[in-house]
Amino acid sequence: MWQAEILTDRLPRKAIACCSTNVFADLGYPDAEERQTKPRLALAINEIVASKRLTLTEAAARLGVGQPKISALVCYRLDGFSVERLMTFLTALDRDVEMTIKKKPRSRPTGRVLVNAA
Repeated sequence: MWQAEILTDRLPRKAIACCSTNVFADLGYPDAEERQTKPRLALAINEIVASKRLTLTEAAARLGVGQPKISALVCYRLDGFSVERLMTFLTALDRDVEMTIKKKPRSRPTGRVLVNAA
């Protein structure tokens, strides 16, 4: 495992241990799990597109967006996508998306959002 020094405009300088499964947790964000929602959805979409061997143009047609949007999605530039839109893409790719709302455990101070791809 290696460590890196980081300096960003949002976080103080600190050493970060690599490599957990959540880069946002590595960077010290308190809402690290929620920040992974869009990347996890995008990963699932990209894996499906790759498994179907769709070109960017074919994927764009199937999802009803322009090819530049698919290019952004493939490169994980996700600012232009809402969670809802990504879930709509998954249903357009013949996937079911299920959401479960439940009471958080007492051991955790706040609720959280998790995405698990099956």
